[in-house]
Order: sequence, then C-alpha cells, then structure tokens
Amino acid sequence: MKDEVLKIKSNSLEEIKRCKTLQELNDCKVKYLGKKGELTTVLRSMGNLSTEERPIIGSLVNQIRDELNFSFEEKQKELEKEELLIKLKTENIDVTEPSKKINLGSLHPITQIIDEVSEVFLGMGYKIADGPEVEKSIYNFDKLNTPPDHPARDIQDTFYITDDIVLRSQTSPVQARVMEEQKPPIKIICPGTVYRSDNVDSTHSPVFHQVEGLVIDKNISMTDLKGTLEMFAKKCLGENTKIRFRPHHFPFTEPSAEADVSCFVCGGKGCRVCKNEGWIELLGCGMVHPNVLKNCGIDPEEYSGFAFGFGVERIAMAKFGIEDMRLLFENDIRFLKQF
Repeated sequence: MKDEVLKIKSNSLEEIKRCKTLQELNDCKVKYLGKKGELTTVLRSMGNLSTEERPIIGSLVNQIRDELNFSFEEKQKELEKEELLIKLKTENIDVTEPSKKINLGSLHPITQIIDEVSEVFLGMGYKIADGPEVEKSIYNFDKLNTPPDHPARDIQDTFYITDDIVLRSQTSPVQARVMEEQKPPIKIICPGTVYRSDNVDSTHSPVFHQVEGLVIDKNISMTDLKGTLEMFAKKCLGENTKIRFRPHHFPFTEPSAEADVSCFVCGGKGCRVCKNEGWIELLGCGMVHPNVLKNCGIDPEEYSGFAFGFGVERIAMAKFGIEDMRLLFENDIRFLKQF
C-alpha cells in the first residue's frame, strides 16, 4: 500500500503542474483529496492493514495530504495572478460610457407631513415622545377619562387583543405615560400610527397616523392653545392661514373644540379642496380635563394644560389635493413619484 500512496502523490503533483485554470485545479483537488478522492479511499481501506502497518501508512498519508494541500494553494495563487494579468490586458473600462441610471426614492407624503409638523413644534420648544402601539386599556381609555360605557370602547370601534390590551386608537396614551413619569412643565408632541375598526374607503382606513400635542404648566389657558395652533397653521400651511374654533366634546378635554383653518388653496373663497366652504377641518383640541390630570398624578388645582391632535392623512390630502386616502397606502410608484 505504501507504493500505491506514493504513486498517488506523484500523479497528483504532475496533474497540479498541468492545470491551466482554477476550475481544472479544483477538479484535480476533488479527484485526490475529495470525500471520494483517491487519497481518502486509501485512508478508508486502512482497516484491512495489520496493526504494525496501520500507523506507518496513516502517518504517510497525512504527510502527503499536507504536501498536496500546500501544492494546491501555491498553484491557486499562481493561477489567480495569471487570470488577473489577463483581465488587466483584455478588459478595458470606457470612462466616457454613461453609467447605469440610479433611481432615487423620496419621502412618502405621510412622512413629509410628520417631519414638517415635527420641525415646526421643535422650533417652538416641544419634545417628541413615543410609546407602544399595543397598549393597555388603562392608558388608552381609563386615564383619559373615557369610562367603560363610552362608545369608543366598543369592539366595533377598537381592536382588542385581550380585554385589557388594545391596538391604540390614538396617540393620547403617550401623553398619559409622560404625565405619569414626568413632572410639569410638559411640552410634547406624539406622532405615530394608530388603529381603529373602520371600513376602508376614500376617507377612512383602519390604520392611519396622528400627531398629538400636550402642554402642562401653571396658568395655561385657551388663549395659549389658540396662539400655538395659529403659529402652527401659518408655518405649516402658509402665512395667510386663519384658524377658527367650533365647540365640540371630547372626554379628555374640557372645554373642547374643533379647529378649522382657512383654505390654503383658495384663501377662503371656496374651491374643490374645501368643498366650497372656505374652511378645512384640521384637528380636535381643548383644555386637559381635570380628571385626566388627577388620573396621571398631577394636581389640577396647581396645573392646567391643553392638548390637540390631528390625522396626518387629512393634512396630506388637503395639502396635496389627494381625494382618496387609499392612494396613500397602495404604494403605487406612479402616484408617489409626484411627491
């Protein structure tokens, strides 16, 4: 068997020298050192040898295998160097040829609005707060003065995971968490995704986005709220934008209001965007209800505050003249390229 092993070594070294390509070299390596290679076959047949011959042949085979591995590595380096030289001689780069066109994306309209709104409020000293989208009912409802029999807590309006865990129906739970963890003064906005059990149509979606704001401090009044929203409207929708309040009801604010802005397309004269009314409904707002302050550990006798919230899609649709909300979620590149 010793002669057979030495013959395998001799043959393999000769074949390594004759290899002209890396593929030929790889085939040669498999032939001699692969799982079914000639040298491997010798190792597997060592069980037929005598006890005296087995260690001698085993040691010889291991020595030859190491020598062959070294020869294969050296030959591989030699062939790789040759192939590189051939490429350098034969492959030329035409630096005048136009490169492939790279299609750059852009920010989604919803992201644009969130970034723009955030920039406005950051400039007014607000901080951005975030919270879980899978929320406990106590933060989504109870701490926000929404009693168990309120319609908003019905299964037709809210996605329930368990009796006590929901997909948040507004970003207001973030406000409750911040009020619990932080002492006034508080000045935050809470942008994020929210979920409600709505049927999909041109103006409704079970998944949409909100930006809510909260200010808690001493001597905060409704005039502070109106001034803040006027500043926001002018910065976000144009310097000539006007704002008006209409009485409304929200369980977590008292008094509450719906805020409208003058149509930034027609200036209040009436057009398709504002449905010829001259005004566009923008957001809900009001003074934070004393019960909400109590529920979150803040003394309503010492502190007051205001809160507001609006749907990002509503502003995007109004600002960009989009008539169907579904366009914002379909990810049609032809639609998104316009922004």
